[in-house]
Amino acid sequence: MNLSLEYLIRAPKIKKDSNPLLLLLHGYGSNEADLFSFASELPEDYYVVSARAPYDLQYGSYAWYAINFDADENKFSDHEQAKVSRDLIGTFINELLENYPIDATNITLIGFSQGAILSYGVALSDPQKIKNVIGLSGYVSEPILKAGFENNDFSTLGIFASHGTVDQVIPVEWARKSDVFLTQLGITHTYKEYPIGHGISPQVFFDFKNWLQAHS
Repeated sequence: MNLSLEYLIRAPKIKKDSNPLLLLLHGYGSNEADLFSFASELPEDYYVVSARAPYDLQYGSYAWYAINFDADENKFSDHEQAKVSRDLIGTFINELLENYPIDATNITLIGFSQGAILSYGVALSDPQKIKNVIGLSGYVSEPILKAGFENNDFSTLGIFASHGTVDQVIPVEWARKSDVFLTQLGITHTYKEYPIGHGISPQVFFDFKNWLQAHS
């Protein structure tokens, strides 16, 4: 079946009339096989779908939006491309709901790095669509949120955020600002730091899996 994004899927081992969904969103320069590598370790009653970002960087690498550099090697994110990807993920979720018996009230986004930034973008823009966000090594990028997002009802949204204190790609200070930002919006969330770089350690995985089971 042709959906808006390429994807890998693991059907739930415990099938109900409708099952919850874990949607995995990879980081810049990766692909849908990356996070899907730990699909077998995720709860058995979920559909696990890993989506491929739409922008092709060649050689099996993809991005949710471009990251450009100026002459002084300052990085700039293409926020317009990010907004397109934000809306594309929303469309993709609708398509999954049409094609699989997924519980529309129990959708969790698990994003790493750029995928975490997009997870926040989708959930804060349309919180009625997403139950949980697990944001790994990312941050909230306010320019990619829908206008008027601050007026949304976030009462049913839960967030687990993790970041490495020695992250060399996305500074931990950015994640700390996002922690404050989520608090100001009144969003129930857990924020944890780990003595790691830009990655997912076994402890991070253990902690977010336990958090997910408590919030499923």
